[in-house]
Amino acid sequence: MLGILAKKKMMSLNPVFCYRSPVGTLVPKHPSSLKTLLNPSFTSVPIRKEFKRFSSTSSLIIPVQSAPSLADITKPDFPILHQEADNGNKLVFLDNAATSQKPYVVLKAINDYYSKYNANVHRGLTSALSVANFVNAPQSADIVFTRNATEAINLVAYSWGLANLKLGDEIILTVSEHHSAIVPWQIVAQKTGATLKFVGLTEEEVPDVSQLKEMISKNTRLVVVHHVSNVLVSILPVGDITAWAHSFGAKVLVDACQSVPHMVVDVQSLDVDFLVASLHKMCGPTGIGFLYGKSDLLSGMPPFLGGGEMIADVVLDNSTYADLQEAIGLGAAVDYLSRIGMQKIHDYEIELADYLHERLCFISIYGPAPSRTVHRAALCAFNVNVNPTDTGNVVNPTDIAIILDRLHSVMIRLGTHCAQPLHRHLGVNSSARASLYFYNTKEDVDTFIEALKDTINILKVKR
Repeated sequence: MLGILAKKKMMSLNPVFCYRSPVGTLVPKHPSSLKTLLNPSFTSVPIRKEFKRFSSTSSLIIPVQSAPSLADITKPDFPILHQEADNGNKLVFLDNAATSQKPYVVLKAINDYYSKYNANVHRGLTSALSVANFVNAPQSADIVFTRNATEAINLVAYSWGLANLKLGDEIILTVSEHHSAIVPWQIVAQKTGATLKFVGLTEEEVPDVSQLKEMISKNTRLVVVHHVSNVLVSILPVGDITAWAHSFGAKVLVDACQSVPHMVVDVQSLDVDFLVASLHKMCGPTGIGFLYGKSDLLSGMPPFLGGGEMIADVVLDNSTYADLQEAIGLGAAVDYLSRIGMQKIHDYEIELADYLHERLCFISIYGPAPSRTVHRAALCAFNVNVNPTDTGNVVNPTDIAIILDRLHSVMIRLGTHCAQPLHRHLGVNSSARASLYFYNTKEDVDTFIEALKDTINILKVKR
């Protein structure tokens, strides 16, 4: 018996072990290299088991363990999150509003594409159907792949906007929109004579929805709004906004870059006319985004770009255009998120968002505070004032980000986050931003908070 126990104890010392990922494959907790990950034989690695010897006369004590969080379950799927920096610290990635990390299944799909079946655009039909199902579009033909969300908005602006807007028409936006949702419409307005109207913020630092409702009139042709702000983290009532706009015959374009990766988004329920997102923010590859559009609107829009295999038929005086469906790794990312469950992701991130806001309460955070009726997205844009008696003595976010990175291996964002009009409205030049995803843990937040406090102390000494 003792011999058997000793043998099992030796087996438990094996340093390589696996978790079963949400996609049904065995994934290493501490992958040594991407090359190892892409080896199909890897799935045969045994699962680690623990054995403990105890006396027959002693009481059996079973420790009470809390259920693993969603991050505990999914983090092993992301090889980049297990590396250590040169200073020996574990990498803590808190810049997910800018881009997300990629799980093993997406990396493998991209590798398989180039190594096994490299082909042209007509391979993208399955991916279009995956995206259509993901946002509940009526059909895959309602999904148009673009290089990113910025190009998707420009597609609507130049194709639909130039053909449908004229002098006297009004486009309504909020001051908290991303640059990519503002600049294309400024250009179109200059070309067509249309007017841009902007909705301000409330005292709680959220777009004034009541003001937006009052602005909509018979002259309104288009309403452009974000679903979730990448700075204020406010979540707009897109369904209500769409109903108000449609009552006056106006169309609605939604920037869903910060919502599609984090919550259930149903384009039919929201009744939006256009919706855009970038796939690199939702575990997919870079260089691809998508536009959802109602079929009657898309069919009436002239081409934005021309050439190559986006063409179905070409004659000398005109061309018939086919759908652009090229998407490498996109289907794997969408399937991965779908298997986890977007509602499960959203619920976990609400809990994480509240925890982040609570731990950051010692500094100035932009946007509304969480409550029973107000749910924040899992990010915080903030500024640090090392001298509370001097409200103008704000630390440069660049200094904060550099120290967090170099001393603590904590990666956050700094700058205006492509929202200069919003920062100007808030009376600041820039801000720092920590943004979370479902693979982040509360321990990641704790590491960030302690690192930030240390950074503030360093900056106090320097001043």
